[in-house]
Amino acid sequence: MNAIIVEGVLFIALVCVAVALVVFVVRYYTSAGRALEQTRNRKSIDRAVNLTCVLHGAHDEREMVRLDSGEVMCPECYREAVDGRV
Repeated sequence: MNAIIVEGVLFIALVCVAVALVVFVVRYYTSAGRALEQTRNRKSIDRAVNLTCVLHGAHDEREMVRLDSGEVMCPECYREAVDGRV
């Protein structure tokens, strides 16, 4: 009975290692993996650009003001727009 259980556990471990190897090869040695990495890099760059104001510089994401239209504005620009000092 124990031999059957050990054999089942070893088979599952073998399948997991095989899947991990396939994922590793796809991520690092194929064009699909390169495309996924470029998409991830592009998203991080876009996020950093959206958090940088042309006039006031970079801000944290929690400091930014989201308008009703969905646009994001830095707190200084928002304060200036509300006060009418534009």
